[in-house]
Amino acid sequence: MSCNASSGNVPTVRQPAVAGQFYPAGREELLRELKTCFRSAGAPVSLTGSTVQAVIVPHAGYVFSAATAAKAYAAIPADAHYDRVFLIGPSHHVGFSGASVATAFDCYSTPLGNVPVDTVTGRALKDADSCFTYLPQAHDREHCLEVQLPLLQYHLKQVPPIVPIIIGTEELRLLLRMVHALKPYFNSRNLFVISSDFSHYPSYSDAEKVDSLTAQAIMTGRTQSFVETLGSNDSLGIRHLATSACGQCGIAVLMLLAEGDSTLTMHHLGYCNSGDSPYGGRDEVVGYHAFALSRAAQPDAGFHLSEADGRQLTVMARQSIVARLQGTHYCPEATGGALSVKTGAFVTLTEQGRLRGCIGLFSYDKPLWQVVCQMAEDAAFADPRFPPVKASELKDIHIEISVLTPLKLIHDVSEFHYGREGIFMRKGSRSGTFLPQVAQEVNWTKEEFLGHCAQDKAGIGWDGWRTAELYTYEAIVVEE
Repeated sequence: MSCNASSGNVPTVRQPAVAGQFYPAGREELLRELKTCFRSAGAPVSLTGSTVQAVIVPHAGYVFSAATAAKAYAAIPADAHYDRVFLIGPSHHVGFSGASVATAFDCYSTPLGNVPVDTVTGRALKDADSCFTYLPQAHDREHCLEVQLPLLQYHLKQVPPIVPIIIGTEELRLLLRMVHALKPYFNSRNLFVISSDFSHYPSYSDAEKVDSLTAQAIMTGRTQSFVETLGSNDSLGIRHLATSACGQCGIAVLMLLAEGDSTLTMHHLGYCNSGDSPYGGRDEVVGYHAFALSRAAQPDAGFHLSEADGRQLTVMARQSIVARLQGTHYCPEATGGALSVKTGAFVTLTEQGRLRGCIGLFSYDKPLWQVVCQMAEDAAFADPRFPPVKASELKDIHIEISVLTPLKLIHDVSEFHYGREGIFMRKGSRSGTFLPQVAQEVNWTKEEFLGHCAQDKAGIGWDGWRTAELYTYEAIVVEE
């Protein structure tokens, strides 16, 4: 597979750092070893009706762990299509605060050819949060991502562009910031590959014990359980146990991304440790797990709000504004059902038919009711186009709420149903949107709609939408 230079000049290629050490440097020898690994992995687990959203795979030398990694990769259909692969692993050579995204390379090279790098998405992550940066020394000698590439190249008919991310911290505050920036990409269009070995240097039997406990914690789907188990393992007093998971930062990011999503299921697909290899002893071993995270296909019925849900949202919106005017904070009782779905909303205020404020949020981590309460307050008191709403105006304020269905990435504007769907576009750090109902208020063609959104909302120029990421969504409108 070839790669193109992002600058239009000669492509910048990241040369292999561990070919001939962790895996064969010769193409034919490498292909033979990969064939053996996938054959020994056995029949792939069938995840019919689901998409593989992520895998957790080891990154040791192929003679120790590649057959276990192959169990996870084999669960992905060979003809699966992804827009990109997020490769996430720990830094083995340098410590730093945050994550390094390899935006300086147009492609990574392996003995099987070149794999293109999605530098646009890498730069978008850096623009989204300063915890993402580019640190050359984090990638120069690092093996944890490189060893995954030949496995992907051998198994997938077409390897999409990669986003190589090395994490240099285990600080939860920073991991949460990474999660927030990655959340828009955490969907069935993208594959997440989490590179991690497990127990380091206990005896063979102790490794089996510790690694089993860690696997059970991952299977709970609860990040807190995973973190607590790592701490508990440390307190067991196991001789020579240096860590329970060298890539715990990446695993934590994946679990935080997935937590609470009922469409996701974790599958444990295999385990071994270096003592199982004829090249490894049993006194001090390293453990290797293979997991796949599958996403169930979504029903066509989509997201719905009942009439009662709509009434409750408008009441919550008004109460939020009233509470703010009274100098208090509105705290509704916990609610469930559709109101607890993590999605976005816009709240529009009008006064005697004239716009008085409109603020919205595309949310990936807040329940709908909380978004509506927050946006109602912001529309009333934080829209920079208008002065804050006064108590004397409240009786004349009309509230309209546009509840947004989850964003859907599109590849061509032919997939955009103008008039029924809204558009959200993002290019680098800039983004903008038009709600579906805007089409009813103007006399624009689809391309004019996109041009105005790009120019007036996203600030990327009239034709900026042509090279931006485009997402569609529908809006369910409720009002008082």
